[in-house]
Amino acid sequence: MKILGIDPGSTLMGYGVIETSGSSVRALSYGVLKIKAKALPDKLLELSTGLKKLLTKHTPDSTGLEKLFFAKNKKTAIEVAQARGVILLGLLQANLPVTELTPAEIKVAVTSYGAADKLMVKKMVGKILNIETLAADDNAWDALAVALAVSSHQKWG
Repeated sequence: MKILGIDPGSTLMGYGVIETSGSSVRALSYGVLKIKAKALPDKLLELSTGLKKLLTKHTPDSTGLEKLFFAKNKKTAIEVAQARGVILLGLLQANLPVTELTPAEIKVAVTSYGAADKLMVKKMVGKILNIETLAADDNAWDALAVALAVSSHQKWG
């Protein structure tokens, strides 16, 4: 099964595609979709177009999306929430199952510790997927963690 994990954002959207077969799991693709547009409507359109390209290229069977938990900056929080809406709509329009997970649920699934820091999550993602270095933004690591959490969620319900 191919699972696309997404770390949403209005200027950077992390993505990670994993493939599971029985108890084995491997990373197929990961990276960051960089949104270059400046105006919010243009950002959302660019995000939608980029997501459609990712879905066409990777043809996932299932998807995971990190829930917006909190943000220090209200403007950023609103933009990320709008980006999440565009992403969620795109996934549903593609008839893909979507699992929405909080950051704590993702951390528990990957590290068994809901208060794990980013470095701990990154190290466990690398260990699980046998990736020593990831030449990408932290958002790609986060997206792989989302995909792994979806895999775990599907196994254990």
